[in-house]
Amino acid sequence: MTSAKLPEQCETMIDVRAGVDQVDRALVALLVRRFGYMDAAARIKTDRGSVRDEARKAEVLDNVAREAEAAGLEPERLRAVWNELVEQSIAYEATRWDRLRADS
Repeated sequence: MTSAKLPEQCETMIDVRAGVDQVDRALVALLVRRFGYMDAAARIKTDRGSVRDEARKAEVLDNVAREAEAAGLEPERLRAVWNELVEQSIAYEATRWDRLRADS
């Protein structure tokens, strides 16, 4: 498989779409890893109430906003994306926590 062109090298929408598709594949791989950490958290946490940690959620969103701004992106746009990611991660972790305890 050949590497997609960098955004500044794109000359056609085919180039753009190939780049987006390549980035999406990489993002899915990273999300698989991130959700693996949710599996680990579900295994490690002994109290289901600790699955939702609002202070940690705020820290993650602040970190992302800071990174986005430093990279020249709109912090609030990335904060909104990450808010959904964190909420889905919490829901996933809660489901995994329940399943792990049900199997015991």
